[in-house]
Amino acid sequence: MSTNVQVPTSKTPGASNLTVERQPVWKHGVAAAVVASVATTVLAAVASAAGISFADSTGASIPIAGFAQLTLVFSLVGVGIAAVMARKVRRPRRTFVRTAIALTALSFVPDLTFGFDAGSAATLITLHTIAAAIVVPALAGRLARTR
Repeated sequence: MSTNVQVPTSKTPGASNLTVERQPVWKHGVAAAVVASVATTVLAAVASAAGISFADSTGASIPIAGFAQLTLVFSLVGVGIAAVMARKVRRPRRTFVRTAIALTALSFVPDLTFGFDAGSAATLITLHTIAAAIVVPALAGRLARTR
């Protein structure tokens, strides 16, 4: 759940002044998840007030609180993926970013197939992209370039 980052330290003269310090991936990821949840919820509320229904073909509508809950849950899944990759993958940052992009693209599938009107689908896709734009860089920034 953490990654290695080189930071300057004071050592004896003649010794290297760089050491490896563990930076927790999950702390920054949880913070980013909360920020993304708030952002998507606020933007969903604004979109709803502007006339976006978030109702599917059956008439069932996504409640505004659902945006916060689902953004938080799936962002925390991303935090878990990043934490595992930080420990197990040769190039965790690169692998995580590619995986996150693929998963974000896959998150568009329900928006396009569950019978939302064009405005709702476009708004949902935009909200997924905004959440990813908040969480992915925060996590990628904590992952080392190489293991």
